[in-house]
Amino acid sequence: MAAPGAGRGGASGGSRGAGKRRRRMEDGERLLPKGFPKLKNDTFLRAARGEETEHTPVWCMRQAGRYLPEFRETRAAQDFFATCRSPKLCCELTLQPLRRFPLDAAIIFSDILVVPQALGMEVVMVPGKGPTFTEPIKEVEDLLKLRQKVDVAAELGYVFQAITLTRHSLEGKVPLIGFSGAPWTLMSYMIEGGGSTTMAKAKSWLYRHPEASHRLLRLLADVVTDYLVGQVAAGAQALQVFESHAGHLGPVQFEDFALPYIRNIAQAVKSKLKEEALPLVPMIIFAKDAHYALRDLANAGYEVVGLDWTIRPQEARAQTGKDVTLQGNLDPCALYAPKEKIGELVKKMLEGFGTQRYIANLGHGLYPDMNPEHVGAFVEAVHAHSRHINKHS
Repeated sequence: MAAPGAGRGGASGGSRGAGKRRRRMEDGERLLPKGFPKLKNDTFLRAARGEETEHTPVWCMRQAGRYLPEFRETRAAQDFFATCRSPKLCCELTLQPLRRFPLDAAIIFSDILVVPQALGMEVVMVPGKGPTFTEPIKEVEDLLKLRQKVDVAAELGYVFQAITLTRHSLEGKVPLIGFSGAPWTLMSYMIEGGGSTTMAKAKSWLYRHPEASHRLLRLLADVVTDYLVGQVAAGAQALQVFESHAGHLGPVQFEDFALPYIRNIAQAVKSKLKEEALPLVPMIIFAKDAHYALRDLANAGYEVVGLDWTIRPQEARAQTGKDVTLQGNLDPCALYAPKEKIGELVKKMLEGFGTQRYIANLGHGLYPDMNPEHVGAFVEAVHAHSRHINKHS
């Protein structure tokens, strides 16, 4: 895998280089993962690494989403996964919230279910229902239908192209985050065939077929590792792993079927990045509703632990210690409040977490019916209140 050239300075020629790059992008030419523009705002990366920041950085999960009219317009009449396979559209959707809000990071527009697709499963987006697997895994024998060796460059190269194009198109404005789902979350979708309130089918596998479950989880961990390394090679400057379905597991099941693979991915990604002389980018683990595992997650090899909105900041700090950065955790529904109230809630959140070793975010993704102006109020409140706290501390 070719090194992306991150951290080696910007493209030569200043504005002339940027103009050339823009023309190549407009002409649809595939850009290479090198010669990236120099990063102008590294606040997010510094916070992720535990370095001091002038203000608390902020970004939002699902910041490229249906709450934006321009997002809906771009996605109109376009199949969801066809959009995911278009580097140009993914780039445009990733950049849209950056044009509206002074966010401190971008996250590539994609979906966690591209990994099961890479394993040979068919996933379609059904209007009103969400992602649906045409043939979910039902029996242990069904595991044989999955690709046992996945060439991520061949199967997921469109994501890498989107990352490279977006990294160039950002022109160094903010860092670009890549991501993947974690093995348990991916496995649960593959067995349930879509979303579920109980994950009963997937959980029954953990009790009825523990060995086969581990076999599937190991396969997913291997693919996710290669996928994340490929994203860094393409230009991603940070990585987030989403264990979105952690809350469906109890502490024992999480320790047996989720945590080992979360740990393995962090270790394997860092090891492969070193081997391939790629940047050792900060990694974030977001395990929704996994309060019972915060101590373990803080020691799982990630620089940042993401939090949902159901835990108090002080409690999270006490459980995770001083060696990791925390990210989160405003209740997304707080953005339905008046702007003044959003400011008050942000101030309280910042006082709870402190402004250092902290990245502000929501406790989950933005909802489609949210007012973009209230998202802007959230971002601006984080910057204003954190600067005020830093100035007077």
